[in-house]
Amino acid sequence: MPPGPPTPCWAYWMQAAPERLLCGVDEAGRGPIAGPVFAAAVLLDPRRPILGLTDSKLLTQRRRAELAQRIRGDALSWAVACASVEEIDRFNILQASLLAMRRAVEALDRPAQEAWIDGTHCPDLPCPARAIIGGDRTVPQISAASILAKTARDAEMLRLHAQFPQYGLDRHKGYPTPEHLARLAEHGACVLHRRSFAPVRRVLAR
Repeated sequence: MPPGPPTPCWAYWMQAAPERLLCGVDEAGRGPIAGPVFAAAVLLDPRRPILGLTDSKLLTQRRRAELAQRIRGDALSWAVACASVEEIDRFNILQASLLAMRRAVEALDRPAQEAWIDGTHCPDLPCPARAIIGGDRTVPQISAASILAKTARDAEMLRLHAQFPQYGLDRHKGYPTPEHLARLAEHGACVLHRRSFAPVRRVLAR
């Protein structure tokens, strides 16, 4: 069952058995029409709480970067993984997101004993898992995963912008903004575009 009204993040930490290694999991990049989808898994250290954790979308770029650095330095373990554009088109975006989540959890150097995932679906994991709607705002582990996934994907889109500058990926990060749709119509789709997404299908069908 999803939780009730949001409560302070560290209250949720206390709801989990303190002796269990609780892993937070979240993804970034389900909405874009270009680029991979990323996911992160984070095991926080209760002895080193990180203040200010929340949904990455509510933070400025600078604050996300600051918190990402803290998370990477203070967490017990963290990992970032992705699913490719080809996997998104082959499996659909939901299944590709779950695949990226599973890869992130499996990449942790300390096995999680329990995983809490933002949203309504859980990936197939080797440990018990719980889906929590709005978990990126209410569960610190999921908030931390949200921040790492978002900053990692943004960095990847900046790297890809250097290879495909005609689309303006440095500004919209692959989301279907008016600018991106105009560039897509002008230049056509490239290998970064998700061919299973309607705006790209329309351009390919012309």
